[in-house]
Amino acid sequence: MTLAGRTAARWAWLRSPRLPTVPLCLPPWLPTAPVACERPYSSQSKDKLDMSTYPVESIRNFSIIAHVDHGKSTLADRLLEITGTIAKTDRNKQVLDKLQVERERGITVKAQSASLFYNYEGVNYLLNLIDTPGHVDFSYEVSRSLSACQGVILVVDANEGIQAQTVANFYLAFEAQLAIIPVINKIDLKNADPERVEKQIEKLFDIPIDECVRISAKKGTNVETVLQKVIEKIPPPQCNTADPLKALVFDSTFDHYRGVIANIALFGGEIQKGHKIVSAHTKKRYEVNEVGVLTPNEQPTHKLYAGQVGYVIAGMKEVTEAQIGDTLFLYKQPVEPLPGFKSAKPMVFAGMYPVDQTEYNNLKSALERLTLNDSSVTVHRDSSLALGAGWRLGFLGLLHMEVFNQRLEQEYNMSVILTAPTVPYKAVLSSAKLIKEYGKTEITIINPAQFPDKHLVSEYLEPTVLGTIVTPQEYIGKILVLCQDHRAVQKDMVYIDEHRVMLKYLFPLNEIVVDFYDALKSLSSGYASFDYEDAGYQAADLIKMDILLNGNPVEELATIIHSDKAYATGKFLCERLKDTIPRQLFEIAIQAAIGKKIIARETLKAYRKNVVAKCYGGDITRRMKLLKRQAEGKKLMRKIGNVDVPRDAFIRVLKRQTDK
Repeated sequence: MTLAGRTAARWAWLRSPRLPTVPLCLPPWLPTAPVACERPYSSQSKDKLDMSTYPVESIRNFSIIAHVDHGKSTLADRLLEITGTIAKTDRNKQVLDKLQVERERGITVKAQSASLFYNYEGVNYLLNLIDTPGHVDFSYEVSRSLSACQGVILVVDANEGIQAQTVANFYLAFEAQLAIIPVINKIDLKNADPERVEKQIEKLFDIPIDECVRISAKKGTNVETVLQKVIEKIPPPQCNTADPLKALVFDSTFDHYRGVIANIALFGGEIQKGHKIVSAHTKKRYEVNEVGVLTPNEQPTHKLYAGQVGYVIAGMKEVTEAQIGDTLFLYKQPVEPLPGFKSAKPMVFAGMYPVDQTEYNNLKSALERLTLNDSSVTVHRDSSLALGAGWRLGFLGLLHMEVFNQRLEQEYNMSVILTAPTVPYKAVLSSAKLIKEYGKTEITIINPAQFPDKHLVSEYLEPTVLGTIVTPQEYIGKILVLCQDHRAVQKDMVYIDEHRVMLKYLFPLNEIVVDFYDALKSLSSGYASFDYEDAGYQAADLIKMDILLNGNPVEELATIIHSDKAYATGKFLCERLKDTIPRQLFEIAIQAAIGKKIIARETLKAYRKNVVAKCYGGDITRRMKLLKRQAEGKKLMRKIGNVDVPRDAFIRVLKRQTDK
């Protein structure tokens, strides 16, 4: 019997009434019949929750805010366990930190939300928790999260006390007029001093000592009291289900199968599958495919009501369609859009280029999807003669830049070249021709190629930040010297208690974007903390420094710096170029120049053939004649020879130095 015949007979036997009820393992050569299977991401099999049982009075929306590593995510884990949202196991560590970069670094990068169901004094409450990042670079995530809340839990480490970011986050919540519950964490540590921390909170934030809750999130000590305080102290949202739908998009992610998943806070009305909704930003209309809450995984519901926080999937296929801060409303029921969010102001700029130009389109797609999830990154197209087509990205800080690069590699498998970070400068023009060309008197300079000559401007401006340093008092001397070296101006100095001091300095942003934070940590043995906020622009003596190779300027290596730092930077760049440019048959002069003035020089020696090898004895004039002829040849070659700088040499010079 042929193979086809055997196959047909086998199928006939399988279809006969004798078909057993147990699953069969068919041979690999047998063609299998098509099987209808459910996609792993489908949520059809989940039971849908009925959210109508939670009226507005039973809803509490709150965030957890704190300095880095004070125990926000650990407290969030305990709250999830107490309310039965997740099973209680020893493996529950930073459950809400879902990104690989968060797991590796042990920090929260993305604000994550979760809905908790809790019964208190016979009433069922819906508690919407948002766990926020603690690092200064991600304060934009914190301010966005607070827009969907009516209160916050302010966590302070019982061992370290109030830190710089604790102060910054407190004022974010205070300005938003939110209820604040102070929680002192890590009371189980040997060196914990909750009494001292309570006095610090009372002195700095004017919160009475008796309002502080002492807990140990790791051991679960007194955590249930925090939940009770949330219900008692935080007011329910002020909104009504009878109003027209008004939903704020405060976060969004991209799913390859379902498109954009938008996290929303409802400020009025209700939303369900089948509703026709409109985006106030794009004016596009969508049909709702699914609504639900995060527990912390997606849990579909029949409807979402006013005051609740959840997610909506509405067939948005383009990453640009879900703008964070957008307002969603029902078709033919327009509402006044919510104020949204103040756009994030980038503090650090860096060029990003694909390692191979054939990967340009793939990198473009990856950037679009990642910037949907991280809307604080600004993207502008850019090109470089040395590195090809790419983008100039604006970040909120150095850690933000590193995390973004790491996420590109891990989530999208994209390898990129990231140039050294720079900051945006401004120039006040005095030339009538330039003012007419730009249409304004003040221009922003991101690329050194745009830097106007000194005689065309009345003054240059550099960005400044107001930095807050909290440190033990024994390190004050070293830190004062460090700040002076970075051109900082002292504004304030306050003793928080007998051991800790809070310093306020006005820094030029360019001085802190590269190595200031690392230097501060090493000087203070890791005890000092640093936070900064934008403080506008100030006049500065800025210059453009060119790098010359045999007298020819190299555009890609030009930099804008303060005149005080010109010599050190010029010498450093010349030395690094000397190590990276391959030697030629002629001598190469590597120079740093400001205008016509050379401020630093390194010489790359030429390869030399030993022309006197054949001279073994005889008159010295014979040797001199041969050497003179070689020198003339080298001189001629230097005049007509071009220095071809290889691409990897540019990469090594322009790339950010992680070891510095």
